Amino acid sequence: MLPKIYKSREAIDTSKLRAFAEINLTNFKHNIEVIKNMLDDNCEIVGVVKANAYGHGAVEVASYFESIGIKHFAVACISEGIELRNGDIKGEIIVLGYTPICQKDDLIKYDLTQALVNSQYAKELSELAGVVKCHVALNTGMNRIGENREHMQEIESIYKMKNLSITGIFSHLCRADSEEEEDILFTKKQIENFDYIIDKLKKDEFDLGEIHLQNSYGITTYREIHRDLARPGIILYGVPCDPCDDILCKLPKEEQFKPTMSLRCKVAMVKNVDAGENIGYGNNFTTPKPMKIATITIGYADGFSRAVSKKDFKVLVNGQYGRIIGNVCMDQTMIDVSNIDNVKEGDIVTLFGQDGENYLPVNQLSKLSGTITNETLSCIGSRVERVYHL
Repeated sequence: MLPKIYKSREAIDTSKLRAFAEINLTNFKHNIEVIKNMLDDNCEIVGVVKANAYGHGAVEVASYFESIGIKHFAVACISEGIELRNGDIKGEIIVLGYTPICQKDDLIKYDLTQALVNSQYAKELSELAGVVKCHVALNTGMNRIGENREHMQEIESIYKMKNLSITGIFSHLCRADSEEEEDILFTKKQIENFDYIIDKLKKDEFDLGEIHLQNSYGITTYREIHRDLARPGIILYGVPCDPCDDILCKLPKEEQFKPTMSLRCKVAMVKNVDAGENIGYGNNFTTPKPMKIATITIGYADGFSRAVSKKDFKVLVNGQYGRIIGNVCMDQTMIDVSNIDNVKEGDIVTLFGQDGENYLPVNQLSKLSGTITNETLSCIGSRVERVYHL
């Protein structure tokens, strides 16, 4: 079911919102078109919507994707797959991670496609009644899940097992986001390992179903790969993985992705504070001079990392820059608004996104938190309301 969709960002009613993530569906459509242009015409996109669609709202995002023609989805666990089915998603849903054997009936009931993490897991799954759809996972060098090329006998045995309907086969590239020569060679070795297994299975006349290898950076960087499906993750959401140095930023203008989320909250209180006053927990910040301080309605329980405390994190209020002072609290944070005019209770504060002529990238939050953008987005908390606009 499609979410309520506002016609524009300006049309959003923010009166009852505390902390909220604005999701730009038009930018999603743009990103999908860019991805399609990077792939063969007969290669279909698997919308990776695990981890609540990287914090964007899994059912809502998948519903929108389905409305514009996406037929395949990927999740991390069975509960995420069931959530999509209960949200009326009709397309193929691939569970990329481990599902306990005892939940085979649920895989069948909700028509989910299960990744086979190795041959022993496949055997145990096959011994229970009922036919379940599966994709065979291959280990081409990441050593996370799947059998490797030295285990061809084990891989071929999977295709001979009862109660498994094998509809696909896949692996995952783990260094495709790097331009280092060592990593490029490693990725090419992964591709070689994958092709070796696929060619051997085809030679032995196994029906492989849909073949897929490319993730986000496999799509953008290794376009010589030609397969049935591709699994874009972070590029669907329009931002680079690495906040410091990322090859996505070097793509030509016509292939640039657009961010799909902005994170905002409200000003709860504004007060004037004398010099020498403590701000927040732990005597972390003492005012060096009289300052105007605003308390804002977001904290680390909302996914706004406490790690950005004491790191000159910038925010936007009324299109002007403020900065965080003191430690980020669980539910609230204090900012310096001494140089911002007319700040008042209820004003919207932007943590990342556009405000007026100024823009704050999500990369700031990722970089100062010491992590990647994937984690930053997927950790945006459940009490941050998602609102969707064109």
